[in-house]
Amino acid sequence: MQNIMIDLVPMLIICGVGLGAGVLGGVIGFGTTILLMPPLVHFYGPMQAVPVIALVAIVANLTRVALWWRSVDWRVTAVYAATSVPAVILGANTLVQFNPRAIELILGSFLLLMIPIRRWLRRQNFTLCLPHMAIVGAAIGYLTGIVASTGAINTPFFLAYGLLKGAYIGTEAAASLAMFLAKGATFHQLGVLDNRAILQGLLIGIFVLVGSTLSKRLVLKLPEERFLQLMEGVMLVSGLSILWMAWP
Repeated sequence: MQNIMIDLVPMLIICGVGLGAGVLGGVIGFGTTILLMPPLVHFYGPMQAVPVIALVAIVANLTRVALWWRSVDWRVTAVYAATSVPAVILGANTLVQFNPRAIELILGSFLLLMIPIRRWLRRQNFTLCLPHMAIVGAAIGYLTGIVASTGAINTPFFLAYGLLKGAYIGTEAAASLAMFLAKGATFHQLGVLDNRAILQGLLIGIFVLVGSTLSKRLVLKLPEERFLQLMEGVMLVSGLSILWMAWP
């Protein structure tokens, strides 16, 4: 009974964080897994946290796709997934063989750099087309297989394609859903995703689902400029969080 109570308290804390993370992720399209990663690593360790995060991401992205179904650009989703799915499988196999700390450091630094880069791209009216999204999918897919979350990195590329608010959230979620389904299946095949991790991921995912459902009204009322500012703020926190987790 004592062991159950010790396990129950961390799960209650993480599920509470998951509820708030679901609202935030539902508003800006990412950030859910970034907020959940620190408490998961603290209570269960990194190797347990990464597959649990993959399951939570599946639930979160599935919810966003359902909420914004009519706004999803399925052509972008298909092109992105065509290259990201095999790349994420390769990345997941890399993760179980090597220490991902260096990749985490690069990823965190990249997130921080993307704030001024994204602003510069907006001033240059930089745009992407479908072939570009295939290249982005391959790169992001591989990184997603290695690290816990790359949702914030997707932001400037999906925005540069011309997607905003509901269209951005729904399309990015649909593309990410394909990646995380492949990542979860790969972890299961490699023996990293056990029954305990599945139960934890689904339980946290329920709270994330509730938070995501509450977010749609906020997105519809949010001015475009405030929407972009909020995304930059989470990118800043995300980058610093990843660098903190990667620090020895």
